[in-house]
Amino acid sequence: MSRLFQPLTLRGTTLPNRIAVSPMCQYQAQDGLVNDWHLVHLGGLAQGGAGLVFTEATAVVPEGRISPDDLGLWNDKQAEALARIVRFIAAQGAVPGIQLAHAGRKASNPAPWKGSGSLPLAAGGWTPVAPSALAFDEGWTVPAALDATGLAAVVRAFVDSTRRALAAGFQVVEIHAAHGYLLHQFLSPLSNRREDAYGGSFENRTRLLREVTAAVRAAWPERLPLFVRLSATDWTDGGWNLDQSVDLAKALKGLGVDLVDCSSGGLVPRAEIPLGPGYQVPFAARIRAEAALPTGAVGLITGAEQAEHILAQTSADLILLGRELLRDPRWPLRAAQILGTQVPWPASYARAAKGPTPLRQPLD
Repeated sequence: MSRLFQPLTLRGTTLPNRIAVSPMCQYQAQDGLVNDWHLVHLGGLAQGGAGLVFTEATAVVPEGRISPDDLGLWNDKQAEALARIVRFIAAQGAVPGIQLAHAGRKASNPAPWKGSGSLPLAAGGWTPVAPSALAFDEGWTVPAALDATGLAAVVRAFVDSTRRALAAGFQVVEIHAAHGYLLHQFLSPLSNRREDAYGGSFENRTRLLREVTAAVRAAWPERLPLFVRLSATDWTDGGWNLDQSVDLAKALKGLGVDLVDCSSGGLVPRAEIPLGPGYQVPFAARIRAEAALPTGAVGLITGAEQAEHILAQTSADLILLGRELLRDPRWPLRAAQILGTQVPWPASYARAAKGPTPLRQPLD
């Protein structure tokens, strides 16, 4: 069996393979509630053979949504609606996961195809919050800096959403601390200009994420794994970088985190990112080696043999796919054929399992 299709056990949860659906915003919710779009989207990805299926970034408070069309988990009605999708994902043999998030200063935006920049209050927008009163970009709303009461409320909101995630049946929780959203904003000196216990030094800038992680771990059952997604670098001088990510990963391991999902960027609007196949894999490799913690690799991973190579080089323990799964929701089933591994197909689709040999993709 190929490495890509070997099970991965984290705590008391076993993923049937090393392929995960990366959280991808759909901008199809109303009042934070899932609907038929999400059932078909996430359910189809589970049918396609992924071992772990994450929801999109799911806001822990209304003002933490990227847009008014994002998912939320700040009330029980949202948890009940998610439970139906969770049951369907699990029934396909996949593990259901949820990414909990707060967008911070990047909140209150329209869906990408509706424009960019902050939504005005008259158009359904709101004033976002952040570590410091620094807007993401020109023309964006200046956020309100969180005070001590607001910081405590953020921690409570993550805990409350974690408990609702458990009630809905999720088996993996991921804390979103990447892509320029609130927890990442606290990590980076480019967005965190505070002079209190949450700003300045590495210890202070990582404090909120460490508090959120410890509180979520305490609320999340010991038998279930906890992930954290990090942007390993801001790709900008003076910003958050890989050295700091390694040190933070070591601290997160001590707080009970089971895997670091290694992404990058998102904090500043015009960072120069050297995009290319697997361009973020070296981050996962270094954090895995130096923090002695399982990692997930994500970003321009498109080929079965490419994914297999990443695992064979022990650069990561899990492969997260995003846009490639939007193009081909049954990529895992096709990848198994390419790699010469037999995996079960949904019974209703099994007649297609013995079709033409799929095109092989060269190593990127």
